[in-house]
Amino acid sequence: MHWRKFNGESIHLPIKKAVEEAIKKERANGTHLKVCIGTDSQVKGEDTEFATVIVFLREHNGGFMYIHNEKTKQKFHIKERMLQEVAKSIEVAYELCDLFIAWDVEMEVHADINTNPGFKSNDALKEAMGYILGMGFAFKAKPEAFASSCCADKVVN
Repeated sequence: MHWRKFNGESIHLPIKKAVEEAIKKERANGTHLKVCIGTDSQVKGEDTEFATVIVFLREHNGGFMYIHNEKTKQKFHIKERMLQEVAKSIEVAYELCDLFIAWDVEMEVHADINTNPGFKSNDALKEAMGYILGMGFAFKAKPEAFASSCCADKVVN
């Protein structure tokens, strides 16, 4: 997986090592961190593009994020695409969770799924919630899921 910073700078370390270095640096500066992981997708012609973000929130002092984009020609129904977004977020969260435990960093997985039944993405809400909570992660959906619905959305659009 190729990751980059919001400014476009490539992250050359494996993502787990890069995240650990970021946590160490922030801790050395006395910063308390919270991490939110989310994915959004956009269908563009024949392609579906996914953007996964790791958002680091500095308590009372802004934040930064790491980004991974991926394109596929695979066709998805809306519910299937929503659950694929969740799966991509969980994959990253699972890879990094032992770091967050070791460094006592709070982490949430954000799903770009609407809690309002009037929206098509709501069809995937129960499964997404069960998947995320079943993996032992804190879950947020719209409107609280800013990592996926704002940060990843900005990257994929």
